[in-house]
Amino acid sequence: MNPALADWLRHSPLTGIFLTLLVYRVALVLSRRYHGHPLANTVLLGAAMLVGLLLLLGLSFEEYFRGASFIQFLLGPVTVALAIPLYNNLGRLKRSALAIVSSIVLGSVAGVVSAVSIASAFDLPRQIVLSLAPRSATTPIAIGVAEAIGGIPTLAAAFVIVTGIIGAVLAKPLLKLLRMDDDVVLGVATGVSAHGIGTARVFQLSETAGAFAGLAMGLTGFFTAVLTPFLVHYLLR
Repeated sequence: MNPALADWLRHSPLTGIFLTLLVYRVALVLSRRYHGHPLANTVLLGAAMLVGLLLLLGLSFEEYFRGASFIQFLLGPVTVALAIPLYNNLGRLKRSALAIVSSIVLGSVAGVVSAVSIASAFDLPRQIVLSLAPRSATTPIAIGVAEAIGGIPTLAAAFVIVTGIIGAVLAKPLLKLLRMDDDVVLGVATGVSAHGIGTARVFQLSETAGAFAGLAMGLTGFFTAVLTPFLVHYLLR
């Protein structure tokens, strides 16, 4: 690659924006080509293509993120906008409020306990265990929690992304195997276990499922932030 061009690519914020939009568009085409197959998840495909492009162009994540951070900023308004479809399902929310909140609390606890217990059983280093604990929360919350309890924030972010992709791929087939076809169940289960990535996936399947996934994602983040320090202290004492 021409040195002048390589230097421009490294320092221009347009590079990160362009690469992000490019891989997302290609991933979206592939997902539609395969009729939304779980393995054709746009985040999974997009992330794989983006890693390949960064390696091909010789760009570091920090150089890429100079531009991509502008797109990340939009996550806030998008998350708030999830309240709109939820409002359209307010009746169902009121009827099932207790069951939904109970499921989210139990799911949040189970996410932390299972991660810490399994990691400890494999005798992983303490810092990795602490980084894995908040994996079911959204990335900003998981990073903050991991840092507060002594984990590695960047590693926590990686665990969150992997968890989200796995949840987005497996949620619908697993519930179908269990013969659970309710959109509310799909939404809550996905939001608890796969945060934003899973929420985006189920929105493609059903607006109702997406709305409840957004609710579950937000509350799971809250309960994970509150409960993780206490659960980790009890499990690792």
